[in-house]
Amino acid sequence: MPSWNSLPPSKIPTPKIEVRFMMIFALMVLAFLIGGIPFGYLAGRIAMKDDIRNHGSGNIGATNVARVLGWRWGSVVLVLDALKGLCPVLITKAVVTSESDGQLATHAAVLSGLAAVIGHMYPVYLKLRGGKGVATALGVVLVLGPIPSLIAFAAFAVVVGITRIVGLGSLIASLVYTVAYFALNYKTAWESNQISLTAFSLVIPALIIWRHRSNIRRLIHGEEKPLTP
Repeated sequence: MPSWNSLPPSKIPTPKIEVRFMMIFALMVLAFLIGGIPFGYLAGRIAMKDDIRNHGSGNIGATNVARVLGWRWGSVVLVLDALKGLCPVLITKAVVTSESDGQLATHAAVLSGLAAVIGHMYPVYLKLRGGKGVATALGVVLVLGPIPSLIAFAAFAVVVGITRIVGLGSLIASLVYTVAYFALNYKTAWESNQISLTAFSLVIPALIIWRHRSNIRRLIHGEEKPLTP
């Protein structure tokens, strides 16, 4: 039986691809479960002993928490919801990078980010009745696309500062993120090492816009309520 040293490089055994995919799948499941932690719901239970979904817009997101419980609670939920996206991505990048090349680590991190956002939108803990994904997506893109995310956040701040309507700011920011991503990466967006980031920049804003369809209807009819100071 020939030794490994005597085999040509193409014949030397490598770690099984199946093991890597199982590891990435496990990280995605973990991200989905972390993303689904309903901090807005928990804030309502702690602060007023009631389901936050029975009040305001009926959403568990930071905006509704701020509207119902005040900005202190809203700010806490905003930070925690963002961390639900940021932490799984960082964990995935660290774990997969230690086992494989950087390109696979990037793709795996994108998948975990996607799973975290979907987990927030459709949490298993609340029978899939979750938030709209903006804060969790922000946590994800702060790692995956920091410059486009900062441009999108600036657009959000300007829109909300002028209109006081968070839903409109979120919609504009989602679109701006996609535009900024392609503007900054128009030469490399469709290359193999970046294709997952490109897909993410299209899929997640589309999901966020879909989750805001009730806001869009209210905006069209002039019924969307602005924030109060």
